[in-house]
Amino acid sequence: MLKISKSIKTLDESDIGDNLLHYDYNVKYLLALIRRGIAKDDQHYLSSYRSFEGEVFENYVYEKLLMYAVENDEIEKFVLKGFHQDKIKSHANTLSISEKQQIVYRTKSREISEFDAMFITKNKELYFVEMTLVKSVLKLRKRLRKKKALLELIFPEYEIKSLIILNEGATGVRQLPSYCNVWLTNEFSAKAVLDYIVDTDNRKLQPKKRVKSPKMIEAHSLKLFPFRYYNTISWITKTIRSHKKYIIDMNFLMSQKVQRYHDLYNKFYIGYIEVASLRDELGLDKSFKDNQSIVVALEKKHSDEITLTYYIQQTRKVLYLYSYDECSKIVKEKKDPYGITITEVYHVTKMMDEKYKLSVENLSTIKNLLNGKAQQED
Repeated sequence: MLKISKSIKTLDESDIGDNLLHYDYNVKYLLALIRRGIAKDDQHYLSSYRSFEGEVFENYVYEKLLMYAVENDEIEKFVLKGFHQDKIKSHANTLSISEKQQIVYRTKSREISEFDAMFITKNKELYFVEMTLVKSVLKLRKRLRKKKALLELIFPEYEIKSLIILNEGATGVRQLPSYCNVWLTNEFSAKAVLDYIVDTDNRKLQPKKRVKSPKMIEAHSLKLFPFRYYNTISWITKTIRSHKKYIIDMNFLMSQKVQRYHDLYNKFYIGYIEVASLRDELGLDKSFKDNQSIVVALEKKHSDEITLTYYIQQTRKVLYLYSYDECSKIVKEKKDPYGITITEVYHVTKMMDEKYKLSVENLSTIKNLLNGKAQQED
């Protein structure tokens, strides 16, 4: 198991020069708050500063991991990003570098996953790295599960593991999956970086320090197994509804292969139902027409429980998710107009004909199947 170095644990910056100050930071809103004299205990300031501090922490850890990789005999390859890599355009269906200079896997139009760092060991282990300042890591589990599932699909020859780097005091560490290796550092502060950005009379920076080693590779150089994101969605939707006797094929759904896809996609789309059938249950107002379609999905929660959720698309870029909270109350959420879910729903809606139409009775049957209250035979 890879062990944290004393230099990383103590947040020693003596060997990275001014590299942290060479990064671009999303501080426009934070600087506006500072200019307006907003108090540091104001919620707007705290939220903006925490986001900025998370950016700086990620860059700091990445800089330290570069040198750690050079010195550690177990690490064979380390993926470059930021100003350390060549300016290569982001490509579809492969690992590459985004416009924000992050390691990403994307379809033609949308990013599927982003990785803080990535490296490969001599034991054929591929590590994806998460660096975060969150106080509780419980909400990380779904994100970790998705990234691991994707990497298992495109890199089947490697054992996929994760390195999680947190500040001491983070809770929930023991509940992380066994494939996670956790490092805990001293408490991090981005004050010095913010002071440099705010100071309009900046000192001259040292040149960027770049690590030179045959271990360093570009993201696009990693050969991966071909994976077609939307083709797979279509195949799952069609197959899950193709059982001759049952409304959904539970044996197919719960198979190991398909559950790995469930970890990646988080939800499977299984059909549609008209607004009139769920208007009262979902609390839909008159802006939704009775014959408007609601796309029905099976969502996999971080606890592995599978539940029904509902998507209503008002326009090409306006999509609402309706789900149930822990108290069985309906929660309405507007989805990111540039997120992957928008394109997924648009894609499956085009392929669903009349045979995918569901009734309230169908939904009740599906709930019973998911809760184990109904049995399904081959």
